[in-house]
Amino acid sequence: MPSPLETDERKGLPAISVATSDKIKSIETFRVPPRWLFVKVETEKGIIGWGEATLEGHSEAVEGAFEDFRERFIGWEAANIEDIYQSAYRHRFYRGGEVLMSALAGLDIALWDIKGKTLGVPVWQLLGGKVRDRVAVYGWIGGDRPSDVLRQAKDRRDQGFTAVKMNAVESLGWLASPDDLKATVERIKDVRSIGIDVGLDFHGRLHKTMAKQLARMLEPYQPLFIEEPLLPGHVDELSKLYQQTTIPIALGERLFTRQMVRPYLEAGCIDVIQPDISHSGGISETKRIATLAETYDVGVAPHCPLGPISFAASLQIAISSPNFVICEMSWKMHYNLGGDYDLFSYVKDNEVFKVTNGFVEALSGPGLGIEIDEDLVRTAAETKGFSWRNPVWRGPDGGIREW
Repeated sequence: MPSPLETDERKGLPAISVATSDKIKSIETFRVPPRWLFVKVETEKGIIGWGEATLEGHSEAVEGAFEDFRERFIGWEAANIEDIYQSAYRHRFYRGGEVLMSALAGLDIALWDIKGKTLGVPVWQLLGGKVRDRVAVYGWIGGDRPSDVLRQAKDRRDQGFTAVKMNAVESLGWLASPDDLKATVERIKDVRSIGIDVGLDFHGRLHKTMAKQLARMLEPYQPLFIEEPLLPGHVDELSKLYQQTTIPIALGERLFTRQMVRPYLEAGCIDVIQPDISHSGGISETKRIATLAETYDVGVAPHCPLGPISFAASLQIAISSPNFVICEMSWKMHYNLGGDYDLFSYVKDNEVFKVTNGFVEALSGPGLGIEIDEDLVRTAAETKGFSWRNPVWRGPDGGIREW
């Protein structure tokens, strides 16, 4: 691929050539294990961008949105990312929602990848440049039904992590015995005993009656944060919980736009916003959410239990955002176990994601800074009928509980 930088022989200085037209030629999606949806966009000049439109458990719905995107955007200028974003978001009257925003995220990330490759620079350069040289990350322990956390925390420490996250509880009803929360306290005590930080993901599994009890019980052990202590939409209830605890409160994986994030910021009931770049409109909207959060003195910690493209895109936000805190990393996560594919599987050089003393070095390659193994993606996608589904949990009375 020819570089857009040409030498101005008269002055001996590099000069950026005038950009020429390069239109979108094709848009493809690939449903690959363990549970990811990759997007490949190619231009008429043969520049390829990769995006990730993973929406856990709803891949087919997102693929349907791409039928519309192919109809609309093939033939558009690939460089006009904002115009494509606004058209995709606004020109079908009904807007937002997890399906459309995840599809838009995959397309948006791929277009940023193309733009970075076209100009020969990392995406973070196009977002204002880097404000840090390396990115703090955390890994998962404990699984869906948290157990064996001390051994797994030690393993994570040996892998280079200084922070981990685990689910706080299994399934609970609206009102359960306080005894059901004691195991959570013991788990965090175990992990903290080896000198590692731990975030606790409530996962919206607790309703407010139990959430306030657990938050109080956890106070002495200083979690890094508690995540989604209540389900989205409970702004007033979250505000009351915020007044009852000193533990930082984080949420945001089920908020997809600035408009959805705004009430939480205005209510002052969160400390950390966690947009998922594969759900929240990609790099364009996630960066805007991060900037908005900075106005309210709120940190940003990208939610990313997903694939390498989503992770690389999240790192672009982390590298260029002053209020970045820490990024989730799905390497050896419980959703990836039991199969042949993990975070590094589809990346040709997995050294770019190496964890050292709790950090990943800033990506330096053009675009997203990773090279995807397209042959492996196509081979993995040939597993027709593959669709990940989250568990459905029921209580002893047969009633559905939050997963």
